[in-house]
Amino acid sequence: MAELDPAEKIKDLAGTLESVTAVLDLEAMQTQIAELREQSADPELWADQDNAQKVTRRLSGLESVVNKVTGIGQRLEDLAVLYELAEVEDDPDTRDEADRELEQLRKEVGELEVRTLLNGPHDEREAIVTINSQAGGVDAADWAQMLQRMYLRWAERNGYPTEVYETSYAEEAGIKSTSFAVKAPFAYGTLRGEHGTHRLVRISPFDNQNRRQTSFAGVDVVPMVEQSDHIDIDESELRVDVYRSSGPGGQGVNTTDSAVRITHLPTGIVVSCQNERSQLQNKATAMSMLQAKLLARKREEEQAELDEIRGDSVSSWGTQMRNYVLHPYQSVKDVRTGAETGNTAAVLDGEIDEFIDAEIRWMRSRERADEN
Repeated sequence: MAELDPAEKIKDLAGTLESVTAVLDLEAMQTQIAELREQSADPELWADQDNAQKVTRRLSGLESVVNKVTGIGQRLEDLAVLYELAEVEDDPDTRDEADRELEQLRKEVGELEVRTLLNGPHDEREAIVTINSQAGGVDAADWAQMLQRMYLRWAERNGYPTEVYETSYAEEAGIKSTSFAVKAPFAYGTLRGEHGTHRLVRISPFDNQNRRQTSFAGVDVVPMVEQSDHIDIDESELRVDVYRSSGPGGQGVNTTDSAVRITHLPTGIVVSCQNERSQLQNKATAMSMLQAKLLARKREEEQAELDEIRGDSVSSWGTQMRNYVLHPYQSVKDVRTGAETGNTAAVLDGEIDEFIDAEIRWMRSRERADEN
């Protein structure tokens, strides 16, 4: 089959962009942007800092999408002119420049297309990510910390604000657990496919015999709770412990019993927060995290009941989901989608969009299969 000429490729991309634009409903986005701008201009909004930040983040997220769509449309028009110029002047350098721009636009349109798949009931929310070291001893604790850095670097690369709520450090190296928020619209929908067990294979830096070690860490992703959410939590079913924050520092936060750990006795769910100086602030954040986890648990139970009624058993997206091999070869591979790369250093430095996009497409295809 003959390869399409550049004009046809641009036409195809323009058609895909038009479909994406229709699904995203840019007109509705523009209306929301106008409303949010009006809210952000109200001085009274800033009396509630948390709500004000949510409004500004939502506004920034919508403006980013609209600007990206309109910018890609303009770049496609400019690209057609660039190819014509290269043809008229018979200029290989200009043709190479146009080819590179075409490839970049194909990638960006693909990313926007993935964005249209984030239409789950809670996909547009911010996310709470929890990482726990699992089997593998000190290597697993080190691996959990490597994963924390990977996700925080990913968020930084994308310009997403984050807030680390709690980190429990292991004795020798690494961390036992950590919880942090990714405060960007659609963070939950984007990251929910990361839920599951991540497996690392490498030569252990903690083994004086240089033996290969396999270690595991669990990643949990839940949507941030909102005011419209409600779940009853009986205070008598909670155990609240206060303790002194641990970890590197010497800050004031480490000198008082301000950290809070809450255990929900019926479910065994434990949440902690130690990033604030105030015990009351830490407790409020921990309660919000607990509510998010209880809501997620409730949704999972409801989904399990539906699956049982339908005789469906394809919804378990937990368990092992990605392998990271650093020895005897270099590879990161998702066991569900098949996405794979040999550039392990880039992945561990936060370049995971390729895996995330594949997950979103995979989950949406499974959800469509469920619906049918």
